[in-house]
Amino acid sequence: MKNIFTITIMCVALMVTLSCNASESEKKEFTLSRSELLNKIKGGWAGQVIGCTYGGPTEFQWNGTMIDGHVPIPWDDTRMLWYYENSPGLYDDVYMDLTFVDVFEKHGLDAPDSLHALAFTHAEYPLWHANQAARYNILNGIMPPASGHWKNNPHADDIDFQIEADFAGLMSPGMANSAAAICDRIGHIMNYGDGLYGGIYVAAMYSLAFVHNDIEFIVEEALKTIPAESQFYQCIADVIKWYRNNPDDWKSAWFEAQKKWTHDKGCPDGVFVPFNIDAKINAAYIVIGLLYGKGDYGATIDISTRCGYDSDCNPANAAGILGTMIGYDNIPDYWMQGMDKVEDMNFKYTEMSLNKVYDIGFRHAVEMIKRNGGSENGDSFTIQYQTPQTVPLEIGFEGIYPTQRKSINRRLTAQTNEVSLDITGCGFALTGYAAATGDRKDEVLEADIYIDDKFMETIKMPTSSLIRKHEVTWNYDLPEGKHTIQVKAKHIPENYFIHVRDVIMYSEKNPEKQVYF
Repeated sequence: MKNIFTITIMCVALMVTLSCNASESEKKEFTLSRSELLNKIKGGWAGQVIGCTYGGPTEFQWNGTMIDGHVPIPWDDTRMLWYYENSPGLYDDVYMDLTFVDVFEKHGLDAPDSLHALAFTHAEYPLWHANQAARYNILNGIMPPASGHWKNNPHADDIDFQIEADFAGLMSPGMANSAAAICDRIGHIMNYGDGLYGGIYVAAMYSLAFVHNDIEFIVEEALKTIPAESQFYQCIADVIKWYRNNPDDWKSAWFEAQKKWTHDKGCPDGVFVPFNIDAKINAAYIVIGLLYGKGDYGATIDISTRCGYDSDCNPANAAGILGTMIGYDNIPDYWMQGMDKVEDMNFKYTEMSLNKVYDIGFRHAVEMIKRNGGSENGDSFTIQYQTPQTVPLEIGFEGIYPTQRKSINRRLTAQTNEVSLDITGCGFALTGYAAATGDRKDEVLEADIYIDDKFMETIKMPTSSLIRKHEVTWNYDLPEGKHTIQVKAKHIPENYFIHVRDVIMYSEKNPEKQVYF
């Protein structure tokens, strides 16, 4: 009888929970006061800075391993100011957001994608991976969406847009589909497939955090924007499942994610090496922080950080989403210490500070509310809630599989004017860079690429880090078989060189696991 009574109570509780979640997800309108809306927007932007700063000293220092709880991560009222003044490049996941916010502010919310693309391309801040590859593409005439497509950008699945999509959710309160539409336009500048989905998912969580107070619901509901056939969806769905199975041990979910989802397929810096900047595994670490943090601000940030890999960007997203849900005024004092020292400081490379983006972001959110059927009623706003809809499926690096990474480690110079190598498969990516010996002015070096004695293209390799080409060359469309790649010097002045580092080979045949037991 006792067991029957217990089961009955559990069933009733479950029905009540499901009923509450269903009613929340089916609700058509939400009302936020002016102060509530601003408070949540401020919480989102401030949260990004807090999470990014906390994880800053750990970024890519723990690759393929978690940061043990005995490892101290410093936090006090000097941390934010120190990074603002001494290492402002840490905040790339904020100043990239601000670039797009600034374009909307100057040119309106209908600003064409080309203006966003040109704004970040010609900005003076340093970029990496998909962002840098897109910058190079745009400077050389490959405009969006081609600039982010995986055949033009080997970093298309990387984390880049995921770390800079916060703005889309923060300007779309309760309107996840509007946030996804913004992401579809801007995210294709630098990403494709899973790389794009990372940004859409993060933006959807921000959007939902304005009108829902259940972090588990937000994490799961936002996933509806992502096609179930994608690996990104499957990775995050796995994390949710592992959390359900073991909700009190984040390390168990981390181990499961590590076992299943850390194989990098595209990024030439991460294939067959212990480095992973892929969107989905780092998004998994955002979600592990959000779920296992259970709404506790410090636990959320700390867990996302201690998952490793891109451990400043992941807690920045997590802290921003949770900061939006609870609002600026409810961020614990411990995590706000030092915020007052930086809120009026412009982020380097921009003309925008946190205090400025609080105001601008609020105005953009109000305009988006009104554009999407909402209204302003005195001191409050009525939001027409959007039930998340799934975006179209796109898959990067489809039908090809990395099979081998081989060191070349040769320099192309005025004297050594050819590097030749043989590959087997249907494609390759050749890593490397252009540089000079000694302190010399920047140049744009040139080389001709031949495949099987057929001229393919002339590549331009700037020595300037700001406009560099992230890889020497790549091609994913070769017939399966043996091929000879030749890189021949065309314009390499004395004391300059192109360093050809590694080749990653791809095949149409999936090699599966390479183990001997």
